[in-house]
Amino acid sequence: MPSSKPVDWNAVRREFPALANWTYLNTATFGQLPGRATAAVAKHFAHRDELACWDFLAWYDDADRLREKIGRLIHCAPQDVAFAPNASAALGILLAGIDWRPGDRVLTLENEFPNNLYAPGMLERFGVRMAECTWPDFFDSIDESTRLVVISSVNYNSGFAPPLAEIADFLRARGVMLYIDATQSLGALRFDAARIQPDMLAVHAYKWMLAPNGAGFFYVRPEVRQWLRPAAVGWRSHHDWRNVDNLHHGVPELSDSAEKYEAGSVSSALLYALEASVDLLLEIGPDSIEQRVLNLAGRTREMLRELGASVEDFPSQIVAARFEGRDVSQLARSLKEQRVLVSARRGHLRVSPHFYNNDQDLETFAAALSQLL
Repeated sequence: MPSSKPVDWNAVRREFPALANWTYLNTATFGQLPGRATAAVAKHFAHRDELACWDFLAWYDDADRLREKIGRLIHCAPQDVAFAPNASAALGILLAGIDWRPGDRVLTLENEFPNNLYAPGMLERFGVRMAECTWPDFFDSIDESTRLVVISSVNYNSGFAPPLAEIADFLRARGVMLYIDATQSLGALRFDAARIQPDMLAVHAYKWMLAPNGAGFFYVRPEVRQWLRPAAVGWRSHHDWRNVDNLHHGVPELSDSAEKYEAGSVSSALLYALEASVDLLLEIGPDSIEQRVLNLAGRTREMLRELGASVEDFPSQIVAARFEGRDVSQLARSLKEQRVLVSARRGHLRVSPHFYNNDQDLETFAAALSQLL
């Protein structure tokens, strides 16, 4: 359990070496790695060299320990969690396992991240239609042909954060499946899988969860696991795969847990890094982190408005600003020359502070930007 003592944010900041060299307000692109994550990878490879991998099954025991920690973070059981290299892989498993019918429809919001547009769009050969709608039209856009809604917990370019619990309740009452990509929120904003109960939640943990790219996981609701078959099978598909001296030959008998979707070997080194970062998130506490990032985002919005930007208020940690008549891509490049990192996305200057940022970062950013306007 996280300590009830106030968080020493300066000590937390010192865990991130890159912050000594950059004013980094770009976590919506990549999260910075804490030193403990890189140390965990180095420890794993040193351990491999020492033992020549004879204990490789223990690496999977450690992965199960990580499942339990992720379960604590998102409020689910460890058996609900599977590992994947990214959110696209998880979405592919869901799309491959649904018994599509001609005329079925997948719905998403306008300006969604391309993952949520491209993959469902590949289902046209089954007679499945992909549709986009605006947020004000969302609930009215759900009709009898809608089988699946694919949505991000926070929009990658605007910072819009849809009311996930309300959406989930609405869809569940109508028998419509819900897939949530929480890559742009988990690690910054709280998520309660027990309350929201999406059919699948996927996270590529290299942003707000502060892990290396290639480390990801997904949650599969227990009722969905009863019918959702793996998109691929491998030596770990059989429930008794740890019996490596006598691996099962024949049709695999699948586990009841989400582990059955992993098929083959996992990237142990990346999972050790992810575990180290999850430990940090749990030590600080999701409540403290969310309060911190929302406060930083709020101050960022105020600073940008003072500089003449048009900024919308969304309950998220991604701040998107428009400057009339200005090339935001050029602004981002010019800021980088001053060692201030932000992004340009679809006409917005995107600023994305995490808990490791501080007021000095915001002031440095605002001062540098004001010189360019």
